Amino acid sequence: MSHLMQPSIILLREGTDTSQGKAHLISNINACQAVVDCIKTTLGPRGMDKLIQTDKGVTISNDGATIVKLLDIVHPAAQILVDIAKSQDSEVGDGTTSVVLLAGSFLNEVKPLIEDGLHPQVIIKNFRAACQMCMEKIKSIAVNIERKDPKERQELLERCAGTSLNSKLVSANKDFFAKMVVDAVLSLDQDLLDIDSIGIKKVLGGSLTDSFLVQGVAFKKTFSYAGFEQQPKSFKSPKIVILNVELELKAERDNAEVRITDPDKYQSIVDAEWEIIYDKLNKIVATGAQIVLSRLAIGDLATQFFADRGIFCAGRVANDDLVRLTLACGGAVQTSVNNITPEVLGSCGYFEEKQVGEERYNLFQQCPKARSSTIVIRGGAEQFMAEAERSLHDSIMIVRRALKNPAVVGGGGAIEMELSKMLREHSRTIFGKGQLVIQAFAKALEVIPRQVAENAGFDSTEIMNKLRHKHAKGGQWFGVDIVNDDVCDTFETFVWEPSLVKLNSIMGATEAACLILSVDETVRNPRSGGGDAGRPGVGAGGAGAMMNSGLVRSAMGKGPGGPGAGRGRGTRT
Repeated sequence: MSHLMQPSIILLREGTDTSQGKAHLISNINACQAVVDCIKTTLGPRGMDKLIQTDKGVTISNDGATIVKLLDIVHPAAQILVDIAKSQDSEVGDGTTSVVLLAGSFLNEVKPLIEDGLHPQVIIKNFRAACQMCMEKIKSIAVNIERKDPKERQELLERCAGTSLNSKLVSANKDFFAKMVVDAVLSLDQDLLDIDSIGIKKVLGGSLTDSFLVQGVAFKKTFSYAGFEQQPKSFKSPKIVILNVELELKAERDNAEVRITDPDKYQSIVDAEWEIIYDKLNKIVATGAQIVLSRLAIGDLATQFFADRGIFCAGRVANDDLVRLTLACGGAVQTSVNNITPEVLGSCGYFEEKQVGEERYNLFQQCPKARSSTIVIRGGAEQFMAEAERSLHDSIMIVRRALKNPAVVGGGGAIEMELSKMLREHSRTIFGKGQLVIQAFAKALEVIPRQVAENAGFDSTEIMNKLRHKHAKGGQWFGVDIVNDDVCDTFETFVWEPSLVKLNSIMGATEAACLILSVDETVRNPRSGGGDAGRPGVGAGGAGAMMNSGLVRSAMGKGPGGPGAGRGRGTRT
């Protein structure tokens, strides 16, 4: 009886929430499935868009990474899916929705196995083995599209860019934008391919087809002083000086005091500052530059001074625009006006100040060292232009990756079906519990073509049966045909995706699934709180089940739920 008298050991602070065991793992899988359910309808060329309202405004998007970031998910397991979407976006730029769907599908397919008592480590071991097989298969069947002929290479890259734009709001104009994106990427330094050298500007008004590419730099007219109207607005082959120098008279401090012993010297003190700034301006004029740009302010005195001498000037130019200008026009930013030599001056073939919509833009074109470009997007609504910018960013990343790794695979779910077929055949050659896990992994891969078909309004069961039949007969590039409600050889129809996108998405989804499966207990300190997930009043009218289960912070307002709606502990669904 002595063991009944032992006192209980209090290890954790009062109020600490602990969850463990099989029920906890199932709960985490359900949380991840809630995230998947929220964004799965955005996949593919006919995917739907999400409208998300936050304190910063309204966003309309079908980009997976953008959506999960704006949802402000607080569930610790579901947050892993947010992280892999961000990683996919930063690494390859596309496939963010696919990677979340794959991770959720992997977990959903092994959920019955976990409920039946299969140990998570057995699943993790076989998941990693299946992932490695998929990596080797993709690398073995990927087609190298590297071409020496510039025209042929341009066409191949445009097809990759067009595939990326298929699922975006701008898909109706994908041919128009695909050429623009490829031209912009090819203008970069081909060794670095720094996408920060591609500027994207948005101008309200007009239609999407009014958008244009500047092979150089374009930026909005900066704040100007009196005298600016008298400056010339266009030059041919001008010299450009780029400064980080302030060219204006400083305002006097309040209650400033200057003591002099000789009244005759008063005027010399007043004139000293004028002489300093005139000395700076004369030195700039002496360089022979016709365009003066500065990161700091250029005041009214300097503006009129330059206007009288036929020189264009602009102050308070954004730093990123100046950096791109040095890449396109040459030259270097100067922190002093002393000893400016011709070597540090930039040049371009043609400069003009042009009216674009309601704004005026400074365009630097025909740059001799053009390693930068600017895309000016036109549109009728801010949200539409913002989504167009995100779409172009994804497409730019795809073209950049295709240049660095010129291997592509068929899109439209073709590669996933081929991998699924390969894994199913392999599973029949092994024995034991691993066979069930490999089969679950193979079935989970089919979520991509199935969801693409469902989002297009097709009969997904019929489409999947046709795809399985084609792949069994050796048609490795057969995927969903969105145009004809059927299946087609996506390689022949030029629906291509860089193999790196698929490698990253499958690897990232597998690692995320393994990480979630390896967690068997969550301990929440009462002071950590878990954000707003456990707070009453979290909105019930924004992300459906996600809101009701307390997975999402109140990013969309309280909604119709009102006080008390959406209670949750954060770790349980």
